[in-house]
Amino acid sequence: MYAERLRGRTVVWPIGAIEQHGPHLPLSVDAVLAEEFARQIAYELDGFTLPVQAVAARSLPTSGGGLAFPGTLYVSGDSLVRFLREAARSLAALPFERLIVVNGHYKNEPFVFEALDDLRERGLAEGKEIVAFSWWSLVEDSWLRAEVGDFPGWHAEHAGLTETSLMLFLRPDLVSDLRPDHDRPPRAGLYLHPVDVARTTNQGVLSSTSGSSAELGEKLFWHVVSQAVALVREGYGLVRPGRSTPS
Repeated sequence: MYAERLRGRTVVWPIGAIEQHGPHLPLSVDAVLAEEFARQIAYELDGFTLPVQAVAARSLPTSGGGLAFPGTLYVSGDSLVRFLREAARSLAALPFERLIVVNGHYKNEPFVFEALDDLRERGLAEGKEIVAFSWWSLVEDSWLRAEVGDFPGWHAEHAGLTETSLMLFLRPDLVSDLRPDHDRPPRAGLYLHPVDVARTTNQGVLSSTSGSSAELGEKLFWHVVSQAVALVREGYGLVRPGRSTPS
């Protein structure tokens, strides 16, 4: 019965993380955001949402503070690829038409893509459409310029303006009144050892939380959802548009 309900439908799989997000946000930020985006995208596409995968790859000092801060639950990159590959293989046996993977943790992205591409190479994705993205990858530059202005880059947005705003909109009960800023966001693409986390972060925050608000979070949430739905319904030349979504 359940298999037949999935036939020709869309399944959305949120993948997040459990790790520190400064003194003002919970450890579950990446999991919460991935799940909330996934739920709304599934609703818009008349699809189904899978439970969130919350244990992830660990952050490095210049993209999340690394393991200098307590609370991070992680597995190695190769272990994550193996797990995602096996989970995706079991999913592929179900008769859905489209799998959408919504990632909420910066360091997960290459491992998610590798696992899904391995599925394709093994011939297990035949007859199915797979769309995977990190939610921030759908934020248009024009939106950032209009709503945020000076932006440090997504690698440095850990526990910053956008994540704080999204949490204020979606789960304000989990956000404290603190608004820490870090005026020297790290550069992208750097690995440092040894690293002084007291200089590269402010209590685990890599950029600024000043100006965060539920209003900005609401705008950002619906911007990402609309971009994701348009990617499926309209295709943008990247995927075959509008094939499922039964009436």
